[in-house]
Amino acid sequence: MKLSSVVLCCLMSSVSALTANSSPSSQELTFRQKHIVAIAAYTGQGNLHQLRPALNAALDSGLTINEIREVLVHSYAYCGFPRSIRGLQAFISVLDKRKSRGITDTPGRDASPLKDKRSRYAILAEISGVPANAPKAAYAEFAPVMKRFLKEHLFADIFERDVLTYDERELATVSILAAIGGVEPMARSHMGICLNLGITPGQLCQLLDIVSRNIGPGEADAVRKELNTLLQEKGLPGVSGTGQVAGKRETPANPPLRRRRENPAKHRSLAWNRSR
Repeated sequence: MKLSSVVLCCLMSSVSALTANSSPSSQELTFRQKHIVAIAAYTGQGNLHQLRPALNAALDSGLTINEIREVLVHSYAYCGFPRSIRGLQAFISVLDKRKSRGITDTPGRDASPLKDKRSRYAILAEISGVPANAPKAAYAEFAPVMKRFLKEHLFADIFERDVLTYDERELATVSILAAIGGVEPMARSHMGICLNLGITPGQLCQLLDIVSRNIGPGEADAVRKELNTLLQEKGLPGVSGTGQVAGKRETPANPPLRRRRENPAKHRSLAWNRSR
């Protein structure tokens, strides 16, 4: 009897250890997130030569056609229609070549019908933590229609599409902004949203490490400087270029917000689950 108890205890410990090892640390981006970051960066830069292999790698890792397409569609709001459309054209080419080689990729689910009856200004307030009635920025005072487009279209029509989570959209956004360069204040604002969503400073630093390797160290360092300033203002330790936070165990700056919709990760293919 005692021997059976010991064996059972050992088995339970082994299962717990395997489970812990199979789950990415809260300090690390998941493989899925890394693919989203790479695709977004290459799309933002307009580097189709490198985008095609990144698209192939994402498909091989189990991201669905609709999930990858959504990253490319999301990109237009930050790098413009031309680069977003060029990214979509590159994706069509990749899919055609894979199909000709006998590869069948998973389409995945499309966005759910919109049923949210809240104000169209509510999403930005939710994910940023800034009240909808907060004082307007100078650009919004100068061009009110721009603020309306941003809140009603970008943060309502686009962010409400649940093929990607808010976290994934914000990681893609920071990656795009870092890749195009010269928009560090906007990158800083979106990194603030990332922190509010529960993404850790170390994960943001990992994102910038990917941008540094794939796009260039100059682009990544400019945004990393903004990240460190943001962290200093929040009383958090700064980050280096290795995805590490100095002198402190990584924890989210804020607890993750509850999602109103089911996480699309639950709809992932078996191949993706094995790759994790």
